[in-house]
Amino acid sequence: MTLRRPWARRIAVGTVSAAALVALAAPADAATPATATSTSSATATATAADVDYNTWQNDCQTVMDQALPYLKQRIANTKPGEKQAIVFDIDNTTLETDFGFSYPQPANEPVREVAEYAQEHGVSLFFVTARPGIIYSVTDYNLDYRGYEVSGLYVRGFFDLFKNVGDYKTAQRVDIEKKGYTIIANIGNSATDLSGGHAEKTYKLPDYNGQLS
Repeated sequence: MTLRRPWARRIAVGTVSAAALVALAAPADAATPATATSTSSATATATAADVDYNTWQNDCQTVMDQALPYLKQRIANTKPGEKQAIVFDIDNTTLETDFGFSYPQPANEPVREVAEYAQEHGVSLFFVTARPGIIYSVTDYNLDYRGYEVSGLYVRGFFDLFKNVGDYKTAQRVDIEKKGYTIIANIGNSATDLSGGHAEKTYKLPDYNGQLS
């Protein structure tokens, strides 16, 4: 499948696609400051113009193959009383949004496998997205429908739309820490998902020089 332009960008989420999500709300078929930061990023095996679905999935799997061993070790070494969390981006991180459109949107399988391992071992999953608040409900439903146990979903309110996206996302991780969680990993496909610290490890999925949202 040939890569198409994304329905949402980090700086401004497309209103047409937001409306499409709202219209499809009823599914057709149902149902502490970081002490060590290590960024793993997928190296694209083709130029953005050549990227297809299989290439993207393989590159995502490469990153998650690096993340999972760390998470297994870190979870096994949970400190007494520690509440562990992972922060995820949504578009082309936990859900597929640039390779066709359907609702509920499919899970990005390499990421879901990691999320499932984490949640089965007591790690809370938080989702920080540049999506606007108007599609909070359909986003929350979509994540739940695809098997993600949502401990918290952060979307942009009206005033957040005027903030730098990286700063906005950092602020949400600070808020998660204030709730008593240790963010053991932060996973996303854009620099704005991962900048600003407040995670022990960061893992960057491919965005092919901004071609994926």
